[in-house]
Amino acid sequence: MSRALVSIVGCLCLWGVASAAVALDLGRLHLPPGFKVSLYAEQVPDARQMALGSEGTLFIGTREAGRVYAAIDANHDRVAERIGLIAEYLSMPSGVAFRDGALYVAAVDRVLRFPNIEAHLPMPPTPEQVVGGLPKDTHHGWKFIAFGPDGALYVPVGAPCNICAPKFPYASILRITTYTGEVSAYARGVRNSVAFDWHPRTGEMWFAEHGRDMLGDDAPPDEINHVTRAGQHFGYPYVHGGEILDPEFGAGHTLDEFTPPAIKLGAHVAPTGLMFYRGTMFPPDYHNALLVAEHGSWNRSRKAGYRVMRATFKQDGSLAGYEPFISGWLEGEESWGRPVAFAMLDDGSLLISDDQAGVVYRVTYQAP
Repeated sequence: MSRALVSIVGCLCLWGVASAAVALDLGRLHLPPGFKVSLYAEQVPDARQMALGSEGTLFIGTREAGRVYAAIDANHDRVAERIGLIAEYLSMPSGVAFRDGALYVAAVDRVLRFPNIEAHLPMPPTPEQVVGGLPKDTHHGWKFIAFGPDGALYVPVGAPCNICAPKFPYASILRITTYTGEVSAYARGVRNSVAFDWHPRTGEMWFAEHGRDMLGDDAPPDEINHVTRAGQHFGYPYVHGGEILDPEFGAGHTLDEFTPPAIKLGAHVAPTGLMFYRGTMFPPDYHNALLVAEHGSWNRSRKAGYRVMRATFKQDGSLAGYEPFISGWLEGEESWGRPVAFAMLDDGSLLISDDQAGVVYRVTYQAP
């Protein structure tokens, strides 16, 4: 048996958060009045997507580290005292989801399920493969996964390139019925999405998309898209940002052939987290607002992103504003952290993973 298979399951080694961990000066972060940021979990290298179990365990996927962690707040003080290892040596297991007592983990070409996971800590159960046969490409191969309001599992498959015209299932978001194995294309023409959520009132999906590279510092815009019916095409590789015909693949196409973005972001800001705020801790104007983690650029002459944004909407559903919520991870051209993804605790406080600092933040609010 290969090392990878042997290492998926073993003793969940739990350890206290070490006092020798590198201290982060959270005072460098800028938040609106009344908001406060603290550390929920430390020593989580390459922390990516998070999922909360029904017993309060926070599961954290990674991309480069190949590990899946569990963070446990045993004394319910809203700080994880113990960090444990669920699995390792997986291929970029960045995506995690929790449903009916089971932890789902996406590892490039498959989705694994750890049944009844919280009842079997610190000895994780043997995982079952619930989805297999996905492309093995690592270029845009890491995944964000989530269960929709319909109970189906949604899994993106990115394009295996910067710009190309790949065949299905590439450049799509898949809808998978886990108990039958039925797979369908929920959204097409999606270059690379690693974040989506469903509007609390309408139940419609909104997803983030990373635009193509090598068209300059300021083009094309990254996108937030709104799915109003299954099977819509969002333009890739023919149209970018709803406004630019691709110089190689755009010939013979028009901008109005495809569904335009609901929100155009800055170029290369790399939105990796997206969540409608459903809690009650934050002020009323945050309720049902869309939070966006802009992970940050790697290929601009001057860096952009490295912040959490808030999108608000008018009564008719149109965009009212898009403004910074948390910033300060980028100082000049140097970054000390990069926000990735969100989760929400039962008190309405917000968790944010950071794959550069290797931590999970907790954001709270108290009226000033």
